[in-house]
Amino acid sequence: MAATESVTIKVPVGMSKYLKAVDSKTELIRNALLLYPYILNQTISHGGAAEILGIRKSELIDIYDKLGYSYLDMTMDGLDSELEAFRQLKKGRP
Repeated sequence: MAATESVTIKVPVGMSKYLKAVDSKTELIRNALLLYPYILNQTISHGGAAEILGIRKSELIDIYDKLGYSYLDMTMDGLDSELEAFRQLKKGRP
């Protein structure tokens, strides 16, 4: 487990009761969710967030996956486009 410190954050009054003394698994999920916006805007990577949390990158990706947050954010159209570009590059090679 990573070293911890206490911080003060402002939350709506009704939310505070859900943030008190939780088990370690719930605390890890909460902290992973607090880091997610910074992964999303590419301030930190999944690996960097995992390091902060004291877990492996694959564990963090699994947490997000179970919560419905995909590691890969490509649409099918984007994936098709990438595959077509790869095929074109591959054709140009001997």
